[in-house]
Amino acid sequence: MDVSQMPLNALRAFEASARLGSFTRAGLELRVTQTAISHQVKALEETLGVTLFERLPRGLALTDEGQALLPVLTDAFRRMSATLSQLEEGNFHDILTVGVVATFATGWLLRRLQSFKQQNPSVDLRIKTNNNRAEFLADGLDYFIRFGDGAWHGTDALRLTTAPLSPVCAPALRERLRGPADLVNEQLLRSYRVDEWSIWFRAAGIEPPKLRGWMFDSSLTLVEAAAQGVGVALVPVAMFADEIESGRIVQPFDIAAPAGSYWLTRLKSRTETASMQAFRRWILAEIESA
Repeated sequence: MDVSQMPLNALRAFEASARLGSFTRAGLELRVTQTAISHQVKALEETLGVTLFERLPRGLALTDEGQALLPVLTDAFRRMSATLSQLEEGNFHDILTVGVVATFATGWLLRRLQSFKQQNPSVDLRIKTNNNRAEFLADGLDYFIRFGDGAWHGTDALRLTTAPLSPVCAPALRERLRGPADLVNEQLLRSYRVDEWSIWFRAAGIEPPKLRGWMFDSSLTLVEAAAQGVGVALVPVAMFADEIESGRIVQPFDIAAPAGSYWLTRLKSRTETASMQAFRRWILAEIESA
């Protein structure tokens, strides 16, 4: 099929609808009506001779053909947009958008960004922080630095650093903790990764208690709650060296349990640009020298 004959507006309508999961939201983004989006997608399906969406009572579901087409179009439109942005006002600059789990951003990355800027002055770096669940396509990410086991579908993952977990608490609370078993009687603050405390208790040689109580979606809020005396948080302590050094929180026990690593990830369908390669080389060098 001759690509030059494909209707550009219909391709944009499909890409936005698939990325956002809705004709209505696609219409808002492209500033046309929901009906116009629906008609454009239907026309594209007729041109291609395939069905791209299953129309469901409560939304849209991509067919296999739609899933194959979406990343190709998203990448193409992003490249067009990035190139146009680079040429804005006659100043050529390379845009790089990196998603970063907030704990890693504040605990490691931000203090080192000036080094990246000095080495790569032509790269316009854009940081988006999140709670480890960002969407590459919807958020327009080139890379995503996230925490976990490195096994994410359709993703290339490069390990940056391990992140052992250890309890932290307010100094006043520390005074009543004589040994790891005393934590069983404390308010244990939890993250959405529900097995972390069990992993730590087993590493300490203690049968994990049944956990109840408060749950947080960020280690930053976990540590703040711990600092305010709400309870004991289990966090990657290497990311909170400043808070421990200042005395806001203390690490009552030296026991640390491996529960995951930080990874530099990208979609397998995303071709690395020169700015992405520069960022990858820079962050690996920084990790090695840390």
